[in-house]
Amino acid sequence: MRIKRARTILVYWRNQELVFDNYRKRIAISADPVTVRVLHFCDRWCKPEQVVQALPEYSSESILRALTLLLDHSLLIRKGTEDAEQDERLANIWSDWLPYGSFHFATKDVNFLSQKHGRRLFEGYLRESAQPPFFKRYSGVTHLSLPTCLPIRGEFLNVLFRRKTHRNFSKANVSLEDVSRLLYYTWGVTGYHETLFGQLPHKTSPSGGARHPGEVYLLAMRVKGLPSGLYHYDPKAHRLNLLRKGQMRKKAAAYCVAQQHASRAAALFLMTAVFPRSMWKYRFARAYRVVTLDAGHLCQTLCLTATFLGLAPFCTAALKDTLIERDLGLDGITESVMYVAGVGLPLNPTKRAQKKKNT
Repeated sequence: MRIKRARTILVYWRNQELVFDNYRKRIAISADPVTVRVLHFCDRWCKPEQVVQALPEYSSESILRALTLLLDHSLLIRKGTEDAEQDERLANIWSDWLPYGSFHFATKDVNFLSQKHGRRLFEGYLRESAQPPFFKRYSGVTHLSLPTCLPIRGEFLNVLFRRKTHRNFSKANVSLEDVSRLLYYTWGVTGYHETLFGQLPHKTSPSGGARHPGEVYLLAMRVKGLPSGLYHYDPKAHRLNLLRKGQMRKKAAAYCVAQQHASRAAALFLMTAVFPRSMWKYRFARAYRVVTLDAGHLCQTLCLTATFLGLAPFCTAALKDTLIERDLGLDGITESVMYVAGVGLPLNPTKRAQKKKNT
């Protein structure tokens, strides 16, 4: 057996404990500082007996026992295993963005609280301290009042003010035409730019360096004229690629950590990022921020477009990352899920329109 130190480890102090964290596996343990010596020696593939020889001040039994524990907790990997292959692949692909890019992996698949437990937790927060203020105020400076913003007529402002998060939906189907519009006006290619890098696609949302790492997968549940299933959107040809047929309501709830409004929606949009598109040009970790910003731009475009079409949108970052990636056939390294949005038809749209008119 040959072993080596995992390449995706962060070491830090938490209070007085030394913590070793494999962010790829999301496994963290506290250990004695001598662990650093063991892991340092295992920088290259080696045999356990070589580690024993390198640390003569410790008994062979204690060293072998320590190696077993480090293997069990993923800080050491075995040659020839799938674990070793993934470790090397992640380290190679993300090399320019590590260790700072480890944030992406370390924050996947976290445990989310139920609504009931979350309320109790937040009530506790309110008891122990006051919330930070929502507005920043300056005193002792000159204040300049701005002109009053009088109502302006126009569809854009109507859409902007109507946009809100919906969690209740009509049971009616959305039309395939509206889903087509949502996909095209959010992710579709509206033109090309001729650049040093060739023809780069132009879309309705900005993207750092026009790299457009975003991809989208459609989870269709109630779309008139479209069989229920999982699809990938091809923005170049403006078409859907069927990945899986079947009822998807249970999947929708599972993907969004049991948020039932996700399963009541008519369709979900699973947003992912293909990191090498941005990594190739921007070989420094700050570019990870740009990828997350891109996802935010796309999501807001989707929500505003849905509002314009009279649909009811929502978005959520409460996700089961690995479950979604597994179902989409993603490796979670070159392509990973970033965000989820959904739409349905509004519940009682006539009532809301009348109420808006009266106000």
